[in-house]
Amino acid sequence: MTPAIFLMGPTASGKTASAIVLVEAGLPVELISVDSALVFRDMDVGTAKPDAAELARAPHHLIDIISPEQSYSAAQFRSDALALMADISARGKVPVLVGGTMMYYNALQYGLHDLPQADAALRLQIEADAAAIGWPGMHARLASLDPVTAARLAPNDSQRVGRALEICILSGKPMSELLAAPTAEPLPYALHKFALVPGDRAWLHERIALRFDLMLKGGLLDEVTMLRQKYTLSLDLPSMRCVGYRQAWEHLDGDYGAQALRDKGIAATRQLAKRQLTWLRGMDDVTTIDCQQPDLAGTVLRHIAERI
Repeated sequence: MTPAIFLMGPTASGKTASAIVLVEAGLPVELISVDSALVFRDMDVGTAKPDAAELARAPHHLIDIISPEQSYSAAQFRSDALALMADISARGKVPVLVGGTMMYYNALQYGLHDLPQADAALRLQIEADAAAIGWPGMHARLASLDPVTAARLAPNDSQRVGRALEICILSGKPMSELLAAPTAEPLPYALHKFALVPGDRAWLHERIALRFDLMLKGGLLDEVTMLRQKYTLSLDLPSMRCVGYRQAWEHLDGDYGAQALRDKGIAATRQLAKRQLTWLRGMDDVTTIDCQQPDLAGTVLRHIAERI
């Protein structure tokens, strides 16, 4: 069976640098980005997007494919990734899917569940109820309808709590029950899954803080200012819900100062990394690689070279 590689890990774990080494070492691979933020054009600083020189050395599919005004779903990713993987394999190369959007990996490997489409009127009602009783109150409402889903969501996670309530109401069934149903046929590839995971969470936290500081110094606020001028955006759009962008937007609106921007941005990135690590712990057949080691890229190269 044709091989395919998943190169996963939390944010700031070294995935991009390791993937570039695979190409530069001459392995017969092509890279497919698995990142819900890198799909947006003009969002470079806050997404830690590979720069032009890196992309010239190691091209990535599914980077800069839509406007920040648009949305890109897991279903679209699955369709695009499957087409790319088939094309790459037909040319005698191995697709390497690299990134940290774990929902995309899950959708690709297992398919998508038949969940009801968003209902604008119902969502407005849910948001009105939340304005009255707060999102913790809505979380409690979800717990009465779907305790399994509520148990894995934070009480203030408005996006996910709202969507779970919407699904429960529209389908008449708990979202957890719908997600437990079988989906698509397995991928027609021999999957080799690797996860770059730190042995010490504090090390990752330091990397996250350093990277966010570099983003601020590298022009994150200027980038968000440019985006607001160039596009018709709001905080409700997926692009502006990306970690760092919401905090920069609110800071530019005067909601809080520079220190709070830094603190909130780092905290949000840590929460993202925590969710990514939780996903990874729940995945099967994953080879874990300690991303704290000095020669991480070389170790990744050796592991992947053995499987293609």
